[in-house]
Amino acid sequence: MSIAAGYIVPHPPISVPEIGRGEEKKIQPTLDSFDKVAKDIARIRPETIILTSPHSVLYRDYFHVSPGSHAHGNFRAFNAPEVSMDISYDEEFSEQLDSMCNKIHFPAGVMGQQDPTLDHGTMVPLYFILKHYTAFKLVRIGLSGLSLSTHYQLGYIISEISNSLNRKCVFIASGDLAHCQKEDGPYGYRPEGPLYDKKLMDVLREGDLEKLLTFDETLLSRSMECGHRSFCIMAGALSGKKISITPLTHEATFGVGYGFAICRANGQEGSKTLQNNSSDPYVTLAKNTIDTYIRTGDIYHPDSIDPAISSQRAGAFVSIHEHGMLRGCIGTFLPTRETLTSEIINNAISAATRDPRFSPITQDELPYLEINVDILSEPEQVESIEALDAKRYGVIVEFHAKRGLLLPDLEGVDTPEDQIRICKQKAGIHPDETDLTLYRFTVERHT
Repeated sequence: MSIAAGYIVPHPPISVPEIGRGEEKKIQPTLDSFDKVAKDIARIRPETIILTSPHSVLYRDYFHVSPGSHAHGNFRAFNAPEVSMDISYDEEFSEQLDSMCNKIHFPAGVMGQQDPTLDHGTMVPLYFILKHYTAFKLVRIGLSGLSLSTHYQLGYIISEISNSLNRKCVFIASGDLAHCQKEDGPYGYRPEGPLYDKKLMDVLREGDLEKLLTFDETLLSRSMECGHRSFCIMAGALSGKKISITPLTHEATFGVGYGFAICRANGQEGSKTLQNNSSDPYVTLAKNTIDTYIRTGDIYHPDSIDPAISSQRAGAFVSIHEHGMLRGCIGTFLPTRETLTSEIINNAISAATRDPRFSPITQDELPYLEINVDILSEPEQVESIEALDAKRYGVIVEFHAKRGLLLPDLEGVDTPEDQIRICKQKAGIHPDETDLTLYRFTVERHT
């Protein structure tokens, strides 16, 4: 058993007749699509519904999974307190998800509950589902401020839990589209609003959910959408399967986009991992080194090696990211080994097991790692800061026996002044010290 289907649905409270009081008839296509989704779920008869909502507990750097055995909610905030629901949670699923995320250091779990009551992003879809099907338990998950790819990775983990529990599940990705599509709407008009909605619905018509990860964050922000990260989690949960996508209706009658799609899983394409599948020989060498050392404790000895690597001597940095976050980074700015091959092998093992900022990587984490290798040119001393360029050159700052190094073109490091300030911090050099020796170097980056 696994994720049998996924559904993209909005959550307009006005669609609930007790709230809309007749206004809901103006969005009849939305009501019809809710009915189709509910009937499709009833046909599948899932044991568990996994629902992601932007209005559940939200943290910038953590996905909250609602704990406990059940939850209650009503529409009091929308002047309809008489409409209420009591939902049973799938405790085993939530606990397994929490345990797995802790095990692989993924930022999700059951900690940090603030308000146990059901939010309207959860209740509106369930209102329509419960008219046709009630024999399910719920797993409710909030979104985060982390990257789109990290949301996708959470979906992959959810799918793994579903498989391990042999649980028949469906996934509801609750989220409205752009909120700024009409001048007389509640949020006014921005051109990015209709642009986002068109792009999202085009992706669904094309049938390639992984394109959701390519959306520009500026467009997402400017369009005032609230569901895109929810859709990315669903995409991850359906990864590795043959998917047929049926877009249903789309409208923005009240200035907010309401879009629907049914994503049916038609079978396995084969296991899709999140490993770094790069054909780059530098990355492949580092990846195989880490896999071998973590699984067996042995040093990797390649049968053959690209001459471009074996014929060089150079400094090299190996950096490891997991779910978009740094998990280890160790390097040498000058060659310390006879060949670049040995340099990369040694630094890859150190990055995975000896970075003092992190615990050693475990075997359970291996499928989720992204590995980069940076090959450094020989450092060149410069006379002044004017010879530096934060995008082009890395920097080494020396003061007596203290030395700090920073690679080039790092997010949030935009100027040479930023580079020098960070190098001083890393080396323990006083911020006001000016009697510095500066070096610059270039980086050949392999990802």
